[in-house]
Amino acid sequence: MNQPTASAHVQAIQGSQEMLTTNRKALTINLDPQWYGTFAEIGAAQEVARAFFRAGGAAGTVAKSISAYDMVCSDTIYGKAPRYVSRERLSTMLDTEYGFLVDQLGDQRGDRTCFFVFADTVAARNFKGDNDCQGWMGIRFQTEPGGPPSEIIIHVRMWDKEAVLQQEALAIVGVNLCYGAFYYRDDPKQLIESLVDRLGAERIEIDMLKLSGPAFEGIDNRLTSIYLVQLGITNAVMFSPEGDVVQPSEVLRKKAILVERGRFNPVTRLHTDMLACATRRFQAEERVQGKDVVVLMELSLNNLLGDQHYHQPQDIIDRVELLSLLGHTVLISNLPHNHRLAGYFRRYTQEMVGIAMGALTFFDLMKDEHYTSLQGGILEGLGRLFRFQLKLYVYPAHGKGPGTPLVTGDNMNVPPHLKMLYAHLLHNQLVESLEGYQEDCLDAFPDDVLSRIQADEPSWEELVPEGTSQRIKELGLFGWKQSERNRRPMGVDQ
Repeated sequence: MNQPTASAHVQAIQGSQEMLTTNRKALTINLDPQWYGTFAEIGAAQEVARAFFRAGGAAGTVAKSISAYDMVCSDTIYGKAPRYVSRERLSTMLDTEYGFLVDQLGDQRGDRTCFFVFADTVAARNFKGDNDCQGWMGIRFQTEPGGPPSEIIIHVRMWDKEAVLQQEALAIVGVNLCYGAFYYRDDPKQLIESLVDRLGAERIEIDMLKLSGPAFEGIDNRLTSIYLVQLGITNAVMFSPEGDVVQPSEVLRKKAILVERGRFNPVTRLHTDMLACATRRFQAEERVQGKDVVVLMELSLNNLLGDQHYHQPQDIIDRVELLSLLGHTVLISNLPHNHRLAGYFRRYTQEMVGIAMGALTFFDLMKDEHYTSLQGGILEGLGRLFRFQLKLYVYPAHGKGPGTPLVTGDNMNVPPHLKMLYAHLLHNQLVESLEGYQEDCLDAFPDDVLSRIQADEPSWEELVPEGTSQRIKELGLFGWKQSERNRRPMGVDQ
């Protein structure tokens, strides 16, 4: 792709990385004659545009700065929108302002200028301090004069407690976004890391990022999204059944949520039968009647660290691809504990949450050793887990040895000092054993299926959901005929 050539002064600034403060980044862009564009911002004043004006030399960069703060003014310019802080509103802002910029200035300077539009629509902390502080940011830009535009869209959540600090953080991330688009676009991982320069995830969380256009040809947005989680810039990212990157609140807001957690290496008939049984039971719950329900498959990166087959983000994408093939919405998180996952869902909904898990996983959940980081130990961990309308649905597992009964949520042999706690969970119907399962699915234990795949034993194909065996063989996943693998281009250097 063509990279604009900066002046010698700009190159000198870029070469001194310790000097790359927010002000220095803005000044670098202002002094680079290639870039010229518009800043359009709704909510929290014009923080990003102000950063460029403060840096100096903005006349060489800023064609227009606009804040359509009033809803009527905003509707007049961009058309009506059901929600003003939304991806749809951001898209109309970028469309309108980019079209105006090219139409008005294309003849005058389009042969020597890379046009861009930066836009954001945000809801910073209100006067009462009771709103959800979040917003959308995006930049549409040319990589060569007269060329087609590329685009970066992100969703941010602001964690500062004061409005003035949130405004400051918005200015920083906006400048970082512009700088990353102009100078880091050939290295998506560096671009992503740079978005929180001078901030850190404790002030700004970016839980959705999408790259598009010729500048990012061949980039897999699922991989770049996983980097957000790996780098700690967000707790979780989400993919639609079609494989598109989606912002979690777009899917979860005010919904009843059922989730199955797993490593899915690979997804087997055990996983799909567990989810089918849990879905039937969850939808029959009185608290779920008449509610919109979303069903998720979730992979926690923390739980993959001990997975012998997990090596890099592409392995995660392989698993996501199989789940998408089965029509599932997929959540990728860095939340190892169930109570933290439950807390994450409470950002978006107050409706009932259900977690489907195998009996052996539930047995593991009832161990003190998993709660040593909490002062209140297992009591605090389970208290957090069941705090808000949450229920565990437990799928049975074969007991050890021939002739032993199935292990269910009702017959766990928990340690003596936890028996009363276990009885409390059962009595209050916080834990329920699933029924209506398919007996033959209990044998589709993932570790066993993985071993059969790697040994090229044909029996594994009967243990995975219909349609997935062919994809596993086509892509050589999970060690199937490892020496003959012909993997797809990853899109991002690892």
